Amino acid sequence: MAIRSEGGSYREWHECRPHDVLSPMGRDRTVRPEAKPLRLFVAVEIPEQVKDLVEGAFAPWRERFPRARWAPRENWHITLKFLGRTWPRLGDWVPKQVEAAGREIEPFRTRVTGVGGFPTPGRARVLWAGLDDEDGRVSALATGVEGVLLDEFPAEKRAFHPHLTVARSDPPVKLPPEFIETPLLTEEWEVDHVVLFRSHLRRPAPVYEPLARFPLGAGRPV
Repeated sequence: MAIRSEGGSYREWHECRPHDVLSPMGRDRTVRPEAKPLRLFVAVEIPEQVKDLVEGAFAPWRERFPRARWAPRENWHITLKFLGRTWPRLGDWVPKQVEAAGREIEPFRTRVTGVGGFPTPGRARVLWAGLDDEDGRVSALATGVEGVLLDEFPAEKRAFHPHLTVARSDPPVKLPPEFIETPLLTEEWEVDHVVLFRSHLRRPAPVYEPLARFPLGAGRPV
């Protein structure tokens, strides 16, 4: 059972076909092949109480890095797979594949812990908060999602590092040792679904629209 975004609320997705999730274009059989693609990604959502702690941990650093672009907290998430440009012809296929990947992983618990910078603390273009993945469940979920999409979307060349992006900086910044030592350890929460998001490019920050939520676990209704 997938849950589809509709007018700020969510309803059970029983009767609509998977391509309905992506765009009204998917319901039109006369859609031209050159119709515009959507920017999509699959992610894990962050509970609001966890965001509160992340926000507090990074608050002292906002003045230290005035040129950084700080992501709105409503945009915080854990990316599992960035699809990028997704053409309407995949409107049936993508939701089915993401749903199938979710069934293979049972719900699990995790927490946000630690901070850092990519690609290195000495030249950080991304400031992040990390995710506890000692048992490898987050990585397994990301691998599963990527695997079911390989026919249309290439594998990521970089190693998967579960994190939420808090800020970006261009030019890169040198992070002082005390930044890496910033205390951040949240309570655990249960990850019981994944979300298919659409990214709308806006200024000063993109807007992420949840298109559908897919529950984890083979024993759950679909």
